Amino acid sequence: MFPLRIGVSSKNLQKNTRSPLLILLVGVVASSTASVFIRSAQDDAASIVIAAYRVGIASMLLSPVVYARQRRVLMEMEIKQWIWALAAGGFLGLHFLTWITSLEYTTVASSTIFVSSLPVFVALLSPLFLNEKPAPVLYIGMALAILGGAIMAISDTCVVNRFEFSCPPWRSFVQGSALYGDGLAVLGAITGAGYFMIGRHMRIRLPLLTYIFVVYGMAALVMLVIVVMSGLPLVGYSKATYLWFVLLAVVPQLIGHSSFNWALGYLPVSYVTIASIGEPVAATALAWIILHESPTWLQVLGGTLCLTGISYASRKL
Repeated sequence: MFPLRIGVSSKNLQKNTRSPLLILLVGVVASSTASVFIRSAQDDAASIVIAAYRVGIASMLLSPVVYARQRRVLMEMEIKQWIWALAAGGFLGLHFLTWITSLEYTTVASSTIFVSSLPVFVALLSPLFLNEKPAPVLYIGMALAILGGAIMAISDTCVVNRFEFSCPPWRSFVQGSALYGDGLAVLGAITGAGYFMIGRHMRIRLPLLTYIFVVYGMAALVMLVIVVMSGLPLVGYSKATYLWFVLLAVVPQLIGHSSFNWALGYLPVSYVTIASIGEPVAATALAWIILHESPTWLQVLGGTLCLTGISYASRKL
C-alpha cells in the first residue's frame, strides 16, 4: 500500500481541469499514432525490438534535458521515490512485453478487449492504494468506453454483410494457445494499471521530466534484457525502420505517454485510464487519413460509444 493516500477532493484535483483535459486529449491522439508506426516498422523488426527502441530512444532524448535542468532533483530523490519510479518503469516494460507477446497467440480482437480492461483494475485497486473512489458517473462512462472498445476490437474478426453478422466460434478465442494469449493480454492490463497508479502517486511528488526519465529508462532496461534473452538482433535494420523507431519514441512515447503522466498530477487515475481507451478511435481515424483504410460501421459504432463514455465520465471533473 502506498505510504500516502490521495483523495479526489484534494486541492490538486480542484484546480481548473481544462488544461489537463486538453493535454490528455493530446496524449490520446499522439499515442494513437503508435499502431501506424509499429505496423510500418514490423516489416523489418520484431515487435519486442520495436518496443525496446521506443522507450530506449525516448529515455536517451530526455537525458540531456534532465541533466541540464533537473539533475539536482534527480540526485536528491529519496530511496522510496527511486523504488516507486523504477517499479513504474518495470510495470511499463512488462505491459509492453505481455501485450505485444499476446498478439502472437491470440487474435487482435481478443488482445484488445482484454488489455482494454485496464480501467477496471484501476477502479478496483485505486480505492485501496490511492484512496480515490471513482464516482458513479465514472463507472458508467467506463462501461460505455469499454463496450465501444470491444465492438471496435471484434470488428477486426467478425464479418458484417448487410443484415448478416458472423464471428468465429467462441472456442477459438479461449482454447489452446489463444487462452494463453488472452491471459497475457490480461497481464498487460494489470501491469498497465500498476504503471498508471504509481504514476498518480508519484506525479505530485516529482517533476514530470525527472519522473518519466527514470520510468522510461527502467522500461528500456527491461525490454533490452528481454530482447537479448530472445536472441533477437538489436542492429542491422534499414534506415526507414530506424526512422520509425525515432518517431515511436517522439510521438506516442514522449508526447503521448508523457501527456498521460502529466495529467496524472491533476486528474483521477480512473479518468486518465478511461480516456486512454480513446486511442483505438483516434488510431482508426488516422488509418483512414494516412493509410486510406475506411472504417466499418461497427468501428464507427464502437468509436461513438467509446467517445460518449469518455465524455460522460468527464462530467464530474
